Parts: sequence; C-alpha cells; structure tokens
Amino acid sequence: MKDFIIPQFAPGDERDMGTPARHGPPVCLTIDGVQVTVPEGTSVMRAAMMAEVQIPKLCASDNLEAFGSCRLCVVEIEGRRGTPASCTTPVAEGMVVRTQTDKIRKLRRGVMELYVSDHPLDCLTCAANGDCELQDAAGQVGLRDVRYTPGANHFDVSGQGARSQAEARLRGGHDNPLFIPKDDSNPYFTYDPSKCIVCSRCVRACEEVQGTFALTIEGRGFDSRVAVAGENFLASDCVSCGACVQACPTATLQEKSVAELGTPTRSVITTCAYCGVGCSFKAEMNGDTLVRMVPWKNGKANRGHSCVKGRFAYGYAAHKDRILSPMIRDSIDEPWREVAWDEALAFAARRMHAIQERHGRRSVGVITSSRCTNEETYLVQKLTRAVFGNNNTDTCARVCHSPTGYGLGKTFGTSAGTQDFDSVEHTDVVLIIGANPTDGHPVFASRLKKRLRAGARLIVVDPRRTDIVRSAHVEADHHLPLRPGTNVAVVSAMAHVIVTEGLMDEAYIRDRCDWDEFQHYAEFIADPRHAPEAVEALTGVPAADLRAAARLFATGGNGAIYYGLGVTEHSQGSTTVMAIANLAMLTGNIGRPGVGVNPLRGQNNVQGACDMGSFPHELPGYRHVKLPDVRAIFEAAWGVEIDPEPGLRIPNMLDAAVEGTFKGLYCQGEDILQSDPDTHHVAAGLKAMECVIVHDLFLNETANYAHVFLPGSSFLEKDGTFTNAERRINRVRRVMAPRNGYEDWEVTQMLANALLRETGRAGWHYTHPSQIMDEIAATTPSFAGVSYERLEELGSVQWPCNEAAPQGTPLMHVDGFQAGRGHFMITEYVATDERTGPRFPLLLTTGRILSQYNVGAQTRRTENSIWHDQDVLEIHPHDAEVRGVNEGDWVRLASRAGETTLRAVLTDRVSPGVVYTTFHHPMTQANVVTTDFSDWATNCPEYKVTAVQVSPSNGPSDWQRDYQAQAERSRRVLSAAE
Repeated sequence: MKDFIIPQFAPGDERDMGTPARHGPPVCLTIDGVQVTVPEGTSVMRAAMMAEVQIPKLCASDNLEAFGSCRLCVVEIEGRRGTPASCTTPVAEGMVVRTQTDKIRKLRRGVMELYVSDHPLDCLTCAANGDCELQDAAGQVGLRDVRYTPGANHFDVSGQGARSQAEARLRGGHDNPLFIPKDDSNPYFTYDPSKCIVCSRCVRACEEVQGTFALTIEGRGFDSRVAVAGENFLASDCVSCGACVQACPTATLQEKSVAELGTPTRSVITTCAYCGVGCSFKAEMNGDTLVRMVPWKNGKANRGHSCVKGRFAYGYAAHKDRILSPMIRDSIDEPWREVAWDEALAFAARRMHAIQERHGRRSVGVITSSRCTNEETYLVQKLTRAVFGNNNTDTCARVCHSPTGYGLGKTFGTSAGTQDFDSVEHTDVVLIIGANPTDGHPVFASRLKKRLRAGARLIVVDPRRTDIVRSAHVEADHHLPLRPGTNVAVVSAMAHVIVTEGLMDEAYIRDRCDWDEFQHYAEFIADPRHAPEAVEALTGVPAADLRAAARLFATGGNGAIYYGLGVTEHSQGSTTVMAIANLAMLTGNIGRPGVGVNPLRGQNNVQGACDMGSFPHELPGYRHVKLPDVRAIFEAAWGVEIDPEPGLRIPNMLDAAVEGTFKGLYCQGEDILQSDPDTHHVAAGLKAMECVIVHDLFLNETANYAHVFLPGSSFLEKDGTFTNAERRINRVRRVMAPRNGYEDWEVTQMLANALLRETGRAGWHYTHPSQIMDEIAATTPSFAGVSYERLEELGSVQWPCNEAAPQGTPLMHVDGFQAGRGHFMITEYVATDERTGPRFPLLLTTGRILSQYNVGAQTRRTENSIWHDQDVLEIHPHDAEVRGVNEGDWVRLASRAGETTLRAVLTDRVSPGVVYTTFHHPMTQANVVTTDFSDWATNCPEYKVTAVQVSPSNGPSDWQRDYQAQAERSRRVLSAAE
C-alpha cells in the first residue's frame, strides 16, 4: 500500500475535482490501494481526484454541490452494500474504496449506453467535437457498442429511426412528437434539446453560481428536459452570464462562436476590461482569432464566473467602426485625413508646442482613462508633468469615485476599500447604499446573493427598487427608498440610533480609534436633529424602518458596507463616504473577514487610475504634489523639475478654455462629451481649444471637436495590469497583435518623444510595460513589491504589496489603521443647491443597466444592444398619469441646464417624484440635463440629483437632431482619392 500526502495544487491547476472543497480535520482513507488524507466532509470523488484517480462523471462539477443523478461515478466501498455515487458520499476514517471492479465497469458501461441511446451520433459534425464530456466519458468507460434498437427518442425529427441529425434530414418528415427544435434566440449561444442528457448542471449553475433561477427541468422520466419560463431563452429571465453554457457537458448549450469558428486550440489568461470586479478570463483562440472568452476558474475576483459583458461582449474589438489609422485636420469643420503615424505625431507635437509657446506651459493638459492599464495611465500623467511641465491631469475616476479617496483617506488613512471579494462569504449583515450590483457589478452580486440565500441579512439604501431588493430567493430585510440627495441625513440617522441606544462597540472604538474625536462625534450625532423622526420628512424614509435597519446593522454580527456612485456623485459625496466610515468604526466592522467599507468601482481600472497619480494635486500613491520630498522622488526618476502647483481638474480646464487660457488637451480613452455633466459647457470648452488629441478605439463624441485622432488598442491587444475594486492588481496579457500597430503605452511614448524632440530633450525608452511597472514600484511605496514576475508567481496581488506584505494585503487595517487610529469626522447634512420647484418638480437620478457599459462605446457595438437599444426614462405611474404620459411615449426631459427626449417606461421601481435613466446612448445625451453642481471636496459631479420636468413629446428634440447632424459632419473621412 502506498501512502499519499495531498499536495498543494499550483494556482494554475484547472482540473475539475467533481465536488467543492471542504475544510475540517483530516480523514484517512484508501482508494484503489492508495492511502489518502483529506479534510472531513470531502467527497470520495474529490478525494480520488486528489490522489490522481479518475472517476467518470457527467452531473458533477466542483463549482456545484453534489447532485448524484448521472450514476456514472459509482464505486464500491468495503463493508457497505450497493454501489454509491462517489460525488454524494463523504469520506470516512478507514474507508476502503474501489473505483475499478468488474461490477463497476459493467454498471458504468450500461449507464453510458442508455445515455447514448437517446443522443444523436453526429459527433464528427457537432460543435462540441473534441470538447464534449459525454464523448470523453464514453471513451473512459469503454463503450464500444449500443445494443438498443432505435426507438422513442428526442433527436430524430424524421421519426423514422435516424441516428443523427444529418440522417434525419435525409429521410425527411417531421413525425417525432418528442423532438424539440433548436433555440437560436439568444445572440450568443444556442439551446439544442435533442442533445440534452438532463444532467441538471445548467439548472444548478443558474441557481447556485449565478442566482437567477431562470432554468428548470420540466416533465418527468423520459420526458424530462431543460426549460425556461418564457417562449425562448431571449424572452426568459436568463441574463446570459454563460454559466449554463460553461456547465453543459455536451453541445446542448453551445456558444455560436464555437460553432462558427471551431474548437479553440490555445488560450491566454487575461483580465476583463469592463467593470471594477476585474474578472479573469481565458481568451481561447484559433490562431490569431478569438473564439470565446471563458471565465478562469482560478481568477481570485470572479472564481470562474462571468457576466454577459465579459463573457460575450468582446466583439467591439473587431467592429467595423474601429479606427485603425491616425487622422488629422486643421479645423473641426473639416473632414478627417488619414496619415502615417509619424505625420500625425509630428502634427500634434507642433501644435501643442506652439500653444505652450504662445500661452504658457499651463495652457495644455491631459485626461487619463480608467479603461486603460496602470502602465498607460502612469505614462499619461508623467507626460503632463515631465513633458508639458504642469500638473493639469485629471481622470474619469475623479468624476465617479474621488470622494472615496478623500473620505476614506480622512477616516482610515488610505484611499481604497478594505476587503477582498471573498470577505462577503463571512458577512452576516450587508448594507448596500447607492449601488446596483446586479447591473453594475453582476459577478460580485452573484456571490453576494449566494451569501444572502445562506442566511445573511440585507439593508438597501437606494431611491430605486433595484433587483437586489427583491429577486429569486432574495429579499431585503429593509429597503430605505430615500429622496435623492439625502444620503448624509440617512446614514447620520442610523449612527444616531446606534449611539443613543448604546449599540456601538465601545471596546473597539477605545482600542482602535481616537477616543477624544469619538466623544466629540458622539455629542454631534446624538443631537435630536439627527433622529430618524427628525429627518423623515426630509429623506422620505419612515423613521421606524430606519431605526430597525440601524439596529440590525449594529447587532446582526459581521456588518459589511458596499456602496457605489449613488454615494459619491453628490454635492456631499465626500461627506457621505466619511459618514459610512464612521458607521463602520462605530460598530467595530473594520479589520477582519466579513466586514469593511467596500466601494464598488464603476470601470475596470478606476482604482488604478487613482493609484497612478491621475489627479492634478497628487502624484502616484496619493502623495500631494506640494510636498518637496515626494517631488524629489519623481524628479530623480524622471530627470526633470516638477511643478509644485496643483493643476486643473476637467471642469477647470473647460472653464479656462472658454475664458481663452487653456488651449490644448490629450484625452486618452475617455469620452467627456458624453460622460461628463452639462454637455453644452463641455462642448463649448472643447470647441474653444486649438488642439484636441483623442486617443481611442472609435470616433467617439469628444472626437467631434478633435484635431488629432490616434487609434487605440483594445484590452485584447496589450500587456499591462488593471487594479480592481478590491485593490487587486491583475495581469492583462496580449492575446493578439494590435490592429492599429501599437499598444496604447507605445502611442503615449511616441507622442511624448515627438514633443520632447520639439524642445531638443531626450526621449523615453521603454520597451515593455513591465519596465513601467518597475518604475512605479521604485517610486510608489504601496506598489514597492509589485513586479510582473511576482504577478506570474502569485496570479495577482492586492496592494499594499511591499517588504512588510510581500504577497499583498487582502484585508486592510487588521492590526490598526494606516493613520494610526481611526478618525471620526463630523458629517453635517447640507442640502444640495439643486432644488425642485414649480418649473422642475421632479428629481432625476441616473445609473446603468446590465447589458450596457458606461457610455456604450464598447457594448453598443456588440449584440448586447438586443436587450437595451436606447435609454429610457423610468417614471412612476402616478407622475405619468398627471402628465398624460403612457407606456412607450416620447417624453421631453428638461432641466435648468438643457433638455432631451426619450421614451417613458412606467414602473413603481421609482417613488413618486423621482425619475431615472441611463446614459449609454449618445443620441439621448442624458448629461445635457445634468448640472455643474459637484462635491464640495473633490468636484465630483452631482449626477444623481437633477431637478427636472417631464412632459409629452413628439420625438427627438431640435437639439438632438442638430447634434446628430453635427456629429455626422464631424466624422467625415476623406477617401484616398481626395
């Protein structure tokens, strides 16, 4: 007998172990003569796999609980009667298991014979050929013949005994009542019932992994089949996450891309370029053609799951709208002219240099992108500081999450979330405020819903009834539908209840926080004006509900707070973040698994864009540019003197442009004309500039006012890193050659060198983004231990990663706060200046939808538009009725800033007095109605509170028609003949 010690499997091990891992005391058993030691609760199947003993399976997968339906995994166990399924049988001390006996082999072959008797034998032409578990299992059990004569089956449409689909077509006829035609309704995958073996893996994946419960098994016995509630998959509750497709062991559920392009032959691990979850994917290829994106099992952020965007919406990278050649024009009224790279870069450099010569070095600036890599963002902010000689750098990360950096920096001493995503598995009470994870961060939402189904409690603070409030097998204990703009009042009222009822964790506060500051804060928050009853009329939240929610959060165990742009994009965004931090410290919910303050970042590299010094007052690592010792670090690395004066934010750039003092802009991967507030003002600022350089994949809305267009590369065409919402630094790996010829960091370097040549200075000489990361590590303490070598070794790391934490920091503030002690901040509620009145009696708030992303530049160029092809306005039926608005009507949405039109959707998701829309489609231009009000500390725009009026309309407004005409004129490109 051999003794087998269970090894620690490498991070890249992707074997399917059959059933989930368990944790417990060791148990020793013998499998096929090999002694195996595994944790208590482990299944016999998993124990066998860990001992390199293969047991055939069809219904089992290690991301699903054991089911025991396929009966292929039967084994014999000494001292036990029968042949139990190894997937559902837990190990026991001293157990002796045999997986290969004559009896077992005969049973497995008979089971497989039954499966194959009701399965079409067209394997050579099947899309899953070579990637079919049924095919593999048949070989594993030694099936060489099917003894059953053709009879009742689900695959022979002819009803004449055909054994394959091809034979059935030759025979003709449609006489088989059991045959169900293939469902092609979903744009990304097909459902072919004739190939279904009813293993239930897809149903269980939809329930256990995704949490949508869109699939079921209908019928009984031989009539059993997978079904959806609706006419077809497209009309059902299916969210197209792909979990069912990934789970399917046959071609029953199959990607259309595989059917079209063939089985992939190689793969590259990379990171999704959509939201801030940062899912890891295997990009599966045939040569240089991407066949499919499969969520990577060992991705620490997504744990093998995905959403419709990351899984399927990658087609934009090869869309016909993609611009692949540089273009220039002297005036925005002229058509574009395609030129070579050298000519475009020289044109841009001459213009920018001439502007600085005429108007001074602070007359130009840059905008970095939260969609680009850390390395690319670092170079763009370096360009303005080391080449332009100023600090005029800003980013969309400030436009969405700068209050997070400010508020958490003030309270905790760091400008990022405290937990990893795994932490949610230890949470007892979840408080979601101003976030819609099911639409904005769906993979994290699936993990959250799984925890909620396991018994965790839920509080949702949101003006709108989002899906997480009530969905399949999930319902919030408390939904507090506050009036937009009253976040501070609601959170302060919760804190008031906790303090006045003595529910705070005094021991934690004394040990970890500044006690004197707490006493001052407690005196402030205990004031009766913060009581739920005092703010009920202001917030619209019933006092009893608010008190109950506060008590639950304070007494319910591990409490975790997750928030989003519904917190930050307010005039008091920074104040709300500090109020949330106060709440976490009050209840002792910082510094261990299952708790924490967790900002859900909107884009794939919002965290990284902040980390890399994209703000005009901070160098990389959140260090103020005024500090001489900080500037000295970068001056030594870059060989230049850095301006100590903070630069301009985007609104300041636009104001200065209108005034005539800001004249040039390099905008990488950002579309400020569609994404930033007060569209009229943005357009006026861009129009006033003498040189606007847009660096992007497509001619976006901002490019309407550009003079230089530099084509960008997609995430599939570059190397680098993204940093997700949990501070996790993930590798982005080049999957294919850049279609434009260069990765984005190379384009920025070429532009910098063209500018440096104008002034006779030495250029940059990076040859790979790993060198840029080495420079980041050498200058930024929180990244000091980060290198591509370490990322390859560990898979990913969470900053801080340095000498004190060489493998990163999954949980922050475990032994103490970065600032030494936690700081309670006074959070006085101050009403926004944006008020309703007779002319504009409603409040507009904005957000996202699952199938679209940000300004839609990527997702609108995929099949995702089948679910959302236009922005719509959600309005309560009462508000619609008094305005004469019916479902689907065109309505005029007007504010003090501007107006647009869109179609109405009547719903009680929003309260009376509140309307809601998205901003994914440029024809709507929702930001034409948003105002220039912003957060008091960071200038983060107040997207979430706009006073509006809604009235019937006959269709698109004159402004929309004029805008569309101007955009079409601006996008003209001269042909080669011209």
